[in-house]
Amino acid sequence: QFSVFSNQFSVNDPLNTENCTLHTVYRTGDLCRYRSDGNIEFLGRVDHQVKIRGFRVELPEIEAALALHPAVRETAVTVQEKTPGSKRLVAYYTLAGDTAVTVTDLRQFLAEKLPAYMIPAFFVPLDAMPLTPSGKIDRRALPEPEQSRPDLAAEFVAPQSEKETILADIWQAVLGLEQVGVHDNFFELGGDSILTIQVISRANQAGLHLSPRHFFAGPTISELAAAASAAPVIQAEQGPVEGPVPLTPIQHWFFAQDLPQPHHWNQSLLLRVKQPLQRELLKTAVTHLTTHHDALRLRFTQAEDGWMQFNAPPEERTAVHWFDLSHLPPAEQSAAITRHAAELQTGLDLSDGPLLRVAYFDLGAEQDGRLFIAIHHLAVDGVSWRILLEDLQLAYTQLAQRTAVQLPPKTTSYKAWAERLRDYAQSPVAWGELAYWLELGQIAVRPLPRDFSDGRNNEADSQTVTVSLTAAETEALLRDVPPVYRTEINDVLLTALAQALQSWTGSSSVLIDLESHGRADLFEDVDVSRTVGWFTAVYPVCLTSRPDPGEALKTIKEQLRRVPHLGIGYYLLRYMSEDETVRQQLVALPQAEISFNYLGQFGQNLPEDAPFAPAPEAPGPDRNLHSPRQYLIEIDGSIAGGQLQLTWSYSSQIHTSQTITRLANSFLAALRALITYCQAPAAGGLTPTDVPLANLDQKKLDKLMAKLNRK
Repeated sequence: QFSVFSNQFSVNDPLNTENCTLHTVYRTGDLCRYRSDGNIEFLGRVDHQVKIRGFRVELPEIEAALALHPAVRETAVTVQEKTPGSKRLVAYYTLAGDTAVTVTDLRQFLAEKLPAYMIPAFFVPLDAMPLTPSGKIDRRALPEPEQSRPDLAAEFVAPQSEKETILADIWQAVLGLEQVGVHDNFFELGGDSILTIQVISRANQAGLHLSPRHFFAGPTISELAAAASAAPVIQAEQGPVEGPVPLTPIQHWFFAQDLPQPHHWNQSLLLRVKQPLQRELLKTAVTHLTTHHDALRLRFTQAEDGWMQFNAPPEERTAVHWFDLSHLPPAEQSAAITRHAAELQTGLDLSDGPLLRVAYFDLGAEQDGRLFIAIHHLAVDGVSWRILLEDLQLAYTQLAQRTAVQLPPKTTSYKAWAERLRDYAQSPVAWGELAYWLELGQIAVRPLPRDFSDGRNNEADSQTVTVSLTAAETEALLRDVPPVYRTEINDVLLTALAQALQSWTGSSSVLIDLESHGRADLFEDVDVSRTVGWFTAVYPVCLTSRPDPGEALKTIKEQLRRVPHLGIGYYLLRYMSEDETVRQQLVALPQAEISFNYLGQFGQNLPEDAPFAPAPEAPGPDRNLHSPRQYLIEIDGSIAGGQLQLTWSYSSQIHTSQTITRLANSFLAALRALITYCQAPAAGGLTPTDVPLANLDQKKLDKLMAKLNRK
């Protein structure tokens, strides 16, 4: 069979190479031409084979499968690539006679015959196929698909009401799509819990008052629009908030670490600025930022009974450092940026301030400037950075246009949130979580393997290994995987992590600490979607994997769904409960040696004229090098530039780079296998949290679904 196949794609000695050992060459199917400079230019494929998300796809195979549908007369399938690296299949079809068929019918029909990666994203009905003079389908004349939304299980229904239109515009902006329907599922479109915060914030600014509770109860535009009508208006103090602020759970954790240099434990950004900034305008914009966002004015004092914090009054002017490096050659400019940024990182002061450092680097007329911002972690988190950059850009633009600075309305202050948490920690609802957290004490936790048993674990010893998916694989992770088992991206990432750790440790269960954004929907009259501060919740989860990929996904998903209120109760009870016994019980629980934090999507929807972009230079150490690390391995994941990236941090005194690289690659292989598995037609299923009213465990639910599928 191979010889018959190969003869179809080979040519005997086409170049007359009599003096060469090469007598047979094989057709690759690539259409090319020689250029005048001697290079070969690739023009396309002659056999209609394309590569979609890493898979080679024969377009005629899709056309043949679609043509089997009794309502379809003619078919043509092409590839659309509006953005580099993001290819989507487009199916064109004409109908047989007076028949009618829906896109959902066609999609379900193909799902029974083809893997998920071969099912077109768009289906375009035509009255007749465009033809060439020779009578063949003229593929170049096929129209662009009008819809710019991937075809989902739900039929596209355009927004009807004003509320639906507002929400659709917000979804399109946040998700980077040109069109969404009112019945589309946010998570099936690639959304995640962090992006929901942005949607809620923008909706509230537009007068649609939503909360995470509404969002997860009904993640479609039609459901959110209905819920918004009954949502209460949140009253928030719009002026500067001053005075004492209770420590939040994550701040209690920070001071419990008793760091040698607590002043130097920051988060920072170094950005490339595409247009030169004016010094006075930048200073004024930053001053508006510190006045508007109260957490940037936090101050801390240490007393006999521990640390306390308060909001200082606004300052007349916030300092901005200005460095003119235009006289230096580019190589020296890069080193100077890192040197100055590192110095600024050490200049924050918890007691007297500032907690914020801003600097601008002028690199001359031929290069974009650099904007550096460092904020102590006690006053900022990942969600806060998005708010701050948006407001900084808005304030600067308004000043440049000589208009009054008007930032979006403030949501519930960090002070009010902290006060509510303090009271909530003593409530029966919070105490009701205690039994869940104490279950961890019954788990036998196996320590992580070490290359060096007695190695040091300080920030100075920290090294990193970074791995990433391709843009096509990331697209599949965001779009193809979620609908199969109704998962979020964290469910899939943690399933892959559990599988990789199981292979490394030899244990089917592993204890890890997870981070969530911590902006839990605990109070009806509180909205912190646009509040700056450190809200992060850290909590332990014992992940138990399964050999079968589908079973593994369902198991991890259900384990994560059991976590109450985004995990905020763990530190809340551990550090803020007034019951000493409760605090001691939680302190005595096994401690995780590995942490995982998915930070969401960054810069997915930035237009080409956006003023900021990541800079290539290093911003210096965010933390004092003598500070102890909290974990043996820390994993931070995010999507930037359309690609999922995961950075594995470790101590070089405990693990070798070979060990961590091998582990990171094992994780990547497990993740790719899960993506491929979810693209197969047979994959899919429900879990108990999908049908809570049925009150069925996973085994009974699987039996019920199997019975229904047989019918």
